[in-house]
Parts: sequence; C-alpha cells; structure tokens
Amino acid sequence: MPVGVTVFDIWTRGTMTSDTYDLLDRQLLNGLLIDGRAGFSTMAEVFGVSDQTIARRYRRLRASGVRVLARLQPAMFGDTVWFIRLRCTPDAAVPIATALAKRPDTSYIKLTSGGTEINCIVHAPDDDARDALLLQKLPRTPRIVSMTAHCLIHTFYGGPQTWNGSPDALTPEQVLALVPPPVHEAEHVTLDADDRLLLAELQKDGRMSYRELAAATGMSETSARRRVEHLRRSGAMYFDVEFDPEPLGFHTTAMLWLTVSPAALASVGKAVGQHPEIAFAAATTGTSNLCAVAICRNSAHLYRYLSGTLGSLDDVRHIETAPVMRTIKQLSYD
Repeated sequence: MPVGVTVFDIWTRGTMTSDTYDLLDRQLLNGLLIDGRAGFSTMAEVFGVSDQTIARRYRRLRASGVRVLARLQPAMFGDTVWFIRLRCTPDAAVPIATALAKRPDTSYIKLTSGGTEINCIVHAPDDDARDALLLQKLPRTPRIVSMTAHCLIHTFYGGPQTWNGSPDALTPEQVLALVPPPVHEAEHVTLDADDRLLLAELQKDGRMSYRELAAATGMSETSARRRVEHLRRSGAMYFDVEFDPEPLGFHTTAMLWLTVSPAALASVGKAVGQHPEIAFAAATTGTSNLCAVAICRNSAHLYRYLSGTLGSLDDVRHIETAPVMRTIKQLSYD
C-alpha cells in the first residue's frame, strides 16, 4: 500500500531519474513520512533552516513525484481489500492495467513478471461491488489468461507504517519533535457528508491548508480543522506518502508471494514485517498466504535478502518472486 504501500506501498518507475536526494531532501521526506501534514515552520525549526527553504524543497520534491495523500483504514468502514493477479497476453497488460487505474476502487497497480502479469489492490465496499468486478467484468475481459484473487485478512506491516529508505537522516530528537498526536483507534467510524467532502479533497492533496479545505467544501476553517483532527486521532484516516525510492539508491522492487505453514503464519508475518527491505506484508487467503513487497538497492541485494534473511525463516515452504517492471498507479491516477 500496497507500498506504498504502502506505503503499500513504493515502486520502481518505468522511466527513472538519475537525481539523488541530499541530506535536507531526505530529512524533509522523513518528516513527511512521520507526519504528512507537519507544517513548514515546524520542519524548518527542527531541521535548522528557513521556512522558505523548506517550502522550496517541498515544491521540488512534489515536482519529482512526492505526494502526500489521505487514506482511510478500510476495516473501520467494513471494506474488504483484495489482491488481484491477472496474467495477460503481452500486448494486453498495459491497456488493461491503464483501464483498471481509472477505477476509484483500485490502487497499487503494477506490471510484473516481464510485463505479462498485473498486480493490483481492489477495495470492495460491499459484496455487490466485489462481485461486479471479480466475477463479471474481469473474467469477461479479452486477453486475460488467468486471474487469482487473494483477500487481505491481516496486515503485519503497511498502512500508517511506511517504509523508509534513509532512517539515519533524522536524529531521535528530531523524530520526536515531529511525531503527531497519538491515535486512539476506534472500532468503527461513520463518515457524514462533510467528512466525505474533506476526504475527497485530501485524497487529491493531503497537505491542503485548512483555508483551502474550507473554500473547497464550504465549511469554516475551524470545522475543517476539527473534523480532520478527529478522523486522524480516531485512526480512521492517515496520510500516506508516494515517492520513488530510486533517488534514495533503491532500484529493485519485487512482489513476494510466500506459502507459510498455517500455524506459523503469525510469527513469520511479524518477522517479515520487521525486515528493513519490506514495505508491506500481509496475510491473505489462497495457496500463497503471505504477500509482501521488497525494496532493494539492486538485484544482488534482492538475492541476498531472499537467500539469507528471508530464506532462513522456518516454516516458509515456498517463495514466488515477481520483479516490478512498471507502476501504473499508486494511490491515485493522473
């Protein structure tokens, strides 16, 4: 998230930039990962630079593809999350993936396995929506060779937890200065019409000011602030950061499908979620009952991870690795 998923989150782009991030870029990116709505003045004070410098650097990062977007916790709203794997004829993968990317219920659409397989996430608010896509539309799509659907049943790492390619960019004191107020997770949250208006805007740009949110939704700045803070502190909404790991020196991303002994699924999933290479890890239904996203510096790093850290785990019976060739959609589609 879904690397990010996200950060399921996190991806390897089809066209990559050779630019790299300097220390301040990495500090700013880390600050956004800690709190996507942290103020420029707050970060400027923590990093020891001017507000103008932070604003300028943020504009540059945004131009390079860094985006802060609001996301909901699907479990709090009764939504079901599905991982879909579509095997297509080589000429069909890109147009099918592009069509899927235009749907509001899809995210993290990636081409893997040499460009002949599409991996994507589908959020189904109800059984009818699920059946319409999984049982009717996709199976009838020409040039789809096969389809498997895996229901997400538990997340070990991902969502509000975000992969960080440069954790040493900030000191522990700087991290503490940026941590947002604690979340008091509610069992269930109901969104009203005003909440949905706010969410629609924050899913376009999670850093919209309260003045901009008020103008876009017709509510007062005070009401907009109060509702956003309520959704965050209830755990219903969090802010995700889309970014390319390439400028941080990470050039290889792979989808991992693991088959784990059922009795050890919890312990293996927890262990995998703690590996620094992992951007997302979740238990799913299906023969492969653990899905993960690994981000590595290169293919040699991926090999060392698969043969060493991951391969040394007991109760992992099988690992399928699918390198990401291209990302069609992260959280939103332009």
